[in-house]
Parts: sequence; structure tokens; C-alpha cells
Amino acid sequence: MRRPRRRTAGARTPVTLAAPAVLAIAFLLMPLAGILARTSWGDLGGHLTSPGVTEALRLSLVVSFWALGISLVLGVPLAWLLARVDFPGKVLVRSLVLLPMVLPPTVGGVALLLAFGRRGLLGPWLEDTFGVTLPFHTSGAVLAATFVAMPFLVISLEGALAGLRPRYEETAGSLGASPLRVFGTVTLPMVAPGLAAGAALTWARALGEFGATITFAGNLPGTTQTLPLQVYLLLQDSPEAATSVSLLLLAIAMAVLVALRGRWTGGAGGRAPEARNAPDDPATRTPVEPAVPVPAEKALPGQRWPLHAVVTGFTRLSLDAAPGTTIAVVGPNGAGKTTLLRALLGLTPRAHAELRLGETDVTPLPPHRRGVAWVPQDGALFPHLSALANTAYGLRAHGVPRAEARREAQLWLDRLGVGHLAHRRPAQLSGGQAGRVALARGLASRPRLLLLDEPLAALDQTTRAQVRHTLRAHLDGFAGVCLIVTHDPVEAVALADRVLVLEDGLPVQDAPPAEVTRHPRSPWVARMLGSNAWTGTATSDGLTLDGGARLVAAEPLETGTDALAVIAPEAVSLHRNRPEGSPRNVYPGTVREITALGSRLRVLVDCEGVPGLVAEITPATAAGLGLHEGSAVFAGIKATEVRLVAH
Repeated sequence: MRRPRRRTAGARTPVTLAAPAVLAIAFLLMPLAGILARTSWGDLGGHLTSPGVTEALRLSLVVSFWALGISLVLGVPLAWLLARVDFPGKVLVRSLVLLPMVLPPTVGGVALLLAFGRRGLLGPWLEDTFGVTLPFHTSGAVLAATFVAMPFLVISLEGALAGLRPRYEETAGSLGASPLRVFGTVTLPMVAPGLAAGAALTWARALGEFGATITFAGNLPGTTQTLPLQVYLLLQDSPEAATSVSLLLLAIAMAVLVALRGRWTGGAGGRAPEARNAPDDPATRTPVEPAVPVPAEKALPGQRWPLHAVVTGFTRLSLDAAPGTTIAVVGPNGAGKTTLLRALLGLTPRAHAELRLGETDVTPLPPHRRGVAWVPQDGALFPHLSALANTAYGLRAHGVPRAEARREAQLWLDRLGVGHLAHRRPAQLSGGQAGRVALARGLASRPRLLLLDEPLAALDQTTRAQVRHTLRAHLDGFAGVCLIVTHDPVEAVALADRVLVLEDGLPVQDAPPAEVTRHPRSPWVARMLGSNAWTGTATSDGLTLDGGARLVAAEPLETGTDALAVIAPEAVSLHRNRPEGSPRNVYPGTVREITALGSRLRVLVDCEGVPGLVAEITPATAAGLGLHEGSAVFAGIKATEVRLVAH
């Protein structure tokens, strides 16, 4: 028995909207149906091969392709300017681009005549200086077609450029590619669908141009009489032939639109391709073998690049580091970590960095000449290039021969365990694989300053440890300085020589990892390390917390000092009844959440005046207390377990 087909769930189309929509479709179809119905199919071949029609077709193709070429030469830079540069009068320029699309073609022809005609603004000068006369000449037909068709290219390409995230171009610049090289190797390939759509529409519009051409260039057979003008003449003498030629133009226009498939402005196909990472496949993973790192820079013996930077703006700090130093930059979201990296690259107006690498002041230099490589948080792999070509990009930008660049790139991919994926594109890589390729690309570019924005975040724990080992081996012999933004305390301790803590754009602490771990000066860092942390004001016996509660400490600070209290979760005891005896700090509260952490449980307790108190206990203890979410408990903290740090 055949099952009835299920209708797709969704809102039903209102009849009041469907009826006018159907009428609109019928209205658009009727003229096309008229051409098809009135075409003399038996005479179609003869009409289209007549000498007048073939000559007009030849001239139309010449004019339309010349118009397309001029539109590409002039329109592509104009689209880039409108999409990427803010300048006075930008709205007016965009209006001028759109004007030929809404202007009646004959009015456009009159305007061209008054500008380039023999009595126009520029016409006499062109004729006297260069001997060029545009009206009633094929070049005039090209000019008219370009005037009405170029806006289609500019609008389509501007939309594609506006949808392309700048991080791709910024990353390419940080790898040493000049702006022109970035435009040719990254920008244009990534907006190719939008460019192709605009070019196709521009050509089709130029092929069908009539009004501006006949007004400005006239209707001279063999000189300016294009196919649309031929249709106009045939309508008077041979309507059947005019219908046949109209059918040809209609077929060309429909073929262009079908080929575009919605790729014009706003269409999905007009957007720049984005890398879509494939799911992780454990079978494709290979162990990362630690090896002697590839030299980060082919420098003269003894050449080193210490760092000196003074950053102003949203992020404000001074930074000095010796060659071979790795600095972990940590802090809450919005603390200014990424702003710091972008300031060192010269990519953000939010902050400005006076930057010296070795003996060179690179402050006035553009990003591609600073010798600063950036690995952004999402990797920003170029989707149109393979993993190998991505990795070799920086080397090629620095002038390394292609074969040598690819060999060195393959070495880095092998080192990071993705060498077997060298010929895959980013869309065919998992998130972790793409992250390793991005890291390989940054390391291979031979920078003087290496900026890593959470480069290992997408990796699983096993792979992260292996890649961390390889990265540490490279950084040990690195002749420059590395800044790595991370939220992983293990990463900070394993990779960094110093930990820079930022909050609200200011440095809170800059010290070795062991010092930051023992004496964190930031509540965020203390919590990142797994401890309870509260700020307050020191009293004679402890601390008055910002939340209002009092905390007794065995070693109090000077009264009135702004301080941070740090307490390990395992130092917090939980009781169902108020404890008696040793705990000097007891707070009533309610269990809000219980989560497993390895073989222990972390219990989040809401206590008045003590926000986000976390205790770490064994499952046996939790079972003995009968804890569950909502349980009323007392949290106890011994005074000897309270560490106070001047804040």
C-alpha cells in the first residue's frame, strides 16, 4: 500500500499575496511568450545569417567586449574603493555609480554628447589634441555601452568585497605580502563569484544597449549599428526578421541569467567562499613527532630581535622582551588582548604601538614590512589555496623560490602532524587540522615577532599536548619574541616565560608563570587557575569583601589596602549544620550546581556577600552530606588557607 506523501510543515501562503504574485509572473512572461509565438521558426536561420544581422552581431560583440574590458579596468578599483575606504563624498560617488542604471538611456546619450561631442566639454580638446572623435564612431558606441553597463560590475563586486572579512587580507599582509600581492592572490580569488557575476551582467547589458548608443554614436551600418539598433530598423521593413533577432538577444540574456543562478547582488553565490571545516576524523590523525625545528629566520649568525613596544589607546602598556622570550597574554574577554596584537601589527585605530624589533624602528612601516606574523584565532586560512600553498604563502611573499618554499612548508606540516593533508583545501579539514595548518603557516614565514591568538584552542587534548611540545621546541630557538593569547593555564605555564595579565586595557601583572600561579593579582587569573578569588579592603584581621562579607586571614595586610583574597577550592569545607571549632570563616548558602572534575566534585555555593564560592570535595563526602542542587549548607574556610595579595 502506498503511503500518502507528507506535506512539508510551514506557514501556508496567503491567497491575497499569492494571487498578485501569480499575476506579476504572468505579466513578465507574456512578452516573452509573444516573441516565441510570433517567431517564424522556418525562416529563423535565414534571418540570423543575413549579412546585415551578422555584421551587427559582430559589431555588438566587439563593442560589448571592449565595454567589459574597460569596465574591469576602471570598475574593479572603484568597487574596492567604495567597499574598503571611507572618504568624503563617498555617498555621492556611489550615487554617481548608480545613476546610469536609473537614468533614461536617451538622456544618458544626450549627457555623453554634451560631454564628449564635438561641441561638448571635452570633445573639442580630444579632437584637437589627439585627433579623437567619439560621436558616430565605433569608439563612441563602446563609450555609451560602458557608461550604462559598468555600474552592474561595480555594484556586484562592491557587495562581494563588503562581505569578505578583512582578516584574510590582514593575515596575508602579516605574512609579508604587499597590498598589491594581497589583492591579486587573496582578495580577487575570494570574490571571484561576485566578479564573474558582475562581468557577465556588464557584458549582457553592453550587448543590449540601445538608447545611449543611438543618441550619442548614431546608427551607422558597420560602424555603430549594433544588434539592438538592427532590430529597430528591421521592425520597419521586416517584422519577422526583427522577431528572430529579438529571440537571439533574449536567448543570450536568459543564458547569462541562468548561468549566474542568483549570484548577483545579495545572492548566495556572490559571497566570498568561507572555509567550512569537515568533522574530525580520528582515523586521519597521525602522531606529531618532535623534531629539530625549522629555523624561524635565515639570519646572520648572532642576529637577534629583542622587542620594545609602547602601546597607547585602549590598551596602554610598555613591553620589553629579550630574544627567545615567549609571553602569554591572558585576561577576561574585552581586556584588550587581541587589540594589543593588532596594535603591534598596525591594524587597529583603537591602539597605537611604537614598536622596535632589534635595531629597527618598525613603527612607520606598513604591516607587510614589519616582520610580524599573526596567527588569528580562527586561523583565516585562504579557502582557495591548499594547506601546502597556505603554508608556503609567507615564504613566497618574501621572495623564496616556489620549490624551496613548498619544501619548507611541507616540513612544517609534517612537524605538526598534518603533512598528509598538504593537498587538501581548508573546507576539507577539521577545525583542529585547520588550526595546525594556520600555525604552520605562521611559523614558516620566518617572522621577527610572532603573534598567536589562541592557536591551540581547536585541538583535542592529545593533539594539543603534542603540538605544544613542537611549538615549545621551536620557540626555544626562536631569534625573536612570541606573544600568545590564551585562556588555557596549562598553555601559559608550558609555553611562556612570562605571563602578562590584562584587564580593561591595562597590565595587572607581568611575571613568570610560577609567580602568577602562586600570587595572582587578578581575580580572573585566580579563577582561571581554579581558585576562589574575591576583592576587598584589608582590615586588621583580614578583608572586607566588596560583596559585604568579612574574611579572616592568618596573615593580614596593612589596613585599608586594596587586596585580593585567593582560596583553593579544596580548602573550602561543606557542612549541613554550622561547624564548631577551627573554621574562622563560616558562610551559610545554597548549593547551586554540582559538576564532576575527574575523581572529585566541584560544588558551586551561593553565599550572601561571597559570590561564586566553589568547593572541591570527594563523591563520598557529597554522598555522606546528601548534597544536591538546592541543598542548604554551611561553607567553612580556615584563616590559614586564606592568601591575601595587595591588588
